Amino acid sequence: MSGRVLIINTGGTLSMKPTADGYIPSSGFLADQMSQMSELEQAPMPEFEILEHDPLIDSSDVTPDVWMRIANEIRTNMNRFDGFVVLHGTDTMAYTASALAFAMQGLPKPVILTGAQLPLGQIRNDARENLKTAMVMAANSPIAEIGLYFGDHLYRGCRSTKVSATSFDAFGSPNFPPLATVGTSISYHQNYHKIDNADSLVVHPIQHSDVLAFRLFPGLGMDTFRHILRKPMKGIVIETYGDGNGPSRNPDFLSAIRESVDNGMVIMGCTQCLHGGMTQAGYAAGTALTKAGVIPGWDMTIEACVTKMLYLFSQGISNDEVKTRLGENLVGELTIPTGS
Repeated sequence: MSGRVLIINTGGTLSMKPTADGYIPSSGFLADQMSQMSELEQAPMPEFEILEHDPLIDSSDVTPDVWMRIANEIRTNMNRFDGFVVLHGTDTMAYTASALAFAMQGLPKPVILTGAQLPLGQIRNDARENLKTAMVMAANSPIAEIGLYFGDHLYRGCRSTKVSATSFDAFGSPNFPPLATVGTSISYHQNYHKIDNADSLVVHPIQHSDVLAFRLFPGLGMDTFRHILRKPMKGIVIETYGDGNGPSRNPDFLSAIRESVDNGMVIMGCTQCLHGGMTQAGYAAGTALTKAGVIPGWDMTIEACVTKMLYLFSQGISNDEVKTRLGENLVGELTIPTGS
């Protein structure tokens, strides 16, 4: 045995049972299935304990309360284990990975989220390999941060996004290289710069807040848009076109943004594109958003943008500081282009 790992089971497909109504979370099913996996008793598998949430949930039901429960469970057990595996449904796993990266700064040990497209109990499944490899990584990885392991790659949590509803390679990290690649061996890639201002583990709160993500589309009605921008909304992430463009020839659109920003709303932009980022500087349609007060999200995923905004609104800081820190690289979630 190599090390000790705590497996935190929040629910999700990996530990679900099939029923007539589809897969459902089932208490005790994970422990039962793992007890039948004889390979878990062989090297290099670590010793493990299971901490199972009650109730287990589909990841569609995840809230900031779940993020904080996971963070506090890891903090409480930090000295007892060499690493942690968080089992989670795939639909919102990238949101949870991003949220934990902001909430848990100064991590001294690896925390790896994983899940599956098919549960452990199925004849064909991706659950078995994802679980075993995540456990080995959690016990031995030299990379102490929030990671997401899926389909033979370990990704930085706050750079990951779900890219397929059906493929076993369900996740990607479009704008940042994998932390590790798995084949006949595990190859860790440490030629990256991790941003983390904490010297030891600090758990920061992330609370519910009036934050919304909104996707631009041709034909957007201005009455609808102005309604979205009304209070009590505190912040909005706008998914823009391309590298940060919006309808710059629509004065009603830009004036609605300016008025909302002047009234204290925080508005951030991120690109709708999977690869690349937004600068709001390449086209007049982008600079118009900057002049209206939209903060560029650079190459952040939508998951990172939303959870970062929730995190900052939960820290008790002013709106001006929220705006400043949204544009900064806090935990390795973004890359600001040179010269910007």
